[in-house]
Amino acid sequence: MLEFLMTYDAIMALITLTFLEIVLGIDNIVFISIAANKLPQEQRAKATNIGLVLAMVQRIILLFFVSFLIGLSEPFYTLENSWLTIAFSWQAVILFTGGLFLIYKSTSEIREKVEVPSHDEDGLKSKVINSLSQALTQILIIDFIFSVDSILTAVGMTNGLHPNNNYTLVLMIIAVVISIVVMIGFANPIRKFIDRHPSMQILGLAFLILIGFMLITEAAHLSNTQFFGKTVGAIPKGYLYFAIAFSLFVEFLNYRTKKLNN
Repeated sequence: MLEFLMTYDAIMALITLTFLEIVLGIDNIVFISIAANKLPQEQRAKATNIGLVLAMVQRIILLFFVSFLIGLSEPFYTLENSWLTIAFSWQAVILFTGGLFLIYKSTSEIREKVEVPSHDEDGLKSKVINSLSQALTQILIIDFIFSVDSILTAVGMTNGLHPNNNYTLVLMIIAVVISIVVMIGFANPIRKFIDRHPSMQILGLAFLILIGFMLITEAAHLSNTQFFGKTVGAIPKGYLYFAIAFSLFVEFLNYRTKKLNN
């Protein structure tokens, strides 16, 4: 085992998988930050750290059910007529449902912040009773949706790396643990920054809407959906991350400009 983990191929695969998990985890950090910031001040860091640790445990458990996850990509029903063709799979259903949930949750949050910027303190306190468990539940649901896609990608990347599948499983678990540790280090500073800057909250919610739309189109692509003979293509993730990075850069310039003017 140790000899395999010290080989060049294993080290490069570990670095690539860890980087992949961190990049894909950006979506999680944004959602976790927004969900945790709705809690009382003393519970926010706790919710963020517990949410990421539970996400790590969930992903490790899912890695032990790789064959089950691979089976989720197999179509279980095909709808076909003259203008619409869809090959339904559980992976596509999970991504589609997750995309709808992200869009609904994000638009609801934006509406709340824009139309109801202030809340009655008694009403807010009454919502805090079970809010920690609700926040953790939402974090786990979203992480499960993203985990299905990332784990299947990781399996494809490590396929054929070693004849013993247990070795590649250990490699993927190490990558997940390292990526979560890195995200824990950055999650709370990002959450605090988002909390201090309302414009970043709206931008983060807008990112989640964009990610939700991407999940829906990816679900349609995985289902080989065709409208009037035209196949639905997947949106390259590079385009999405470039849009997010560019928007963050513009927001950073606005922040610096305001700070210099003040």
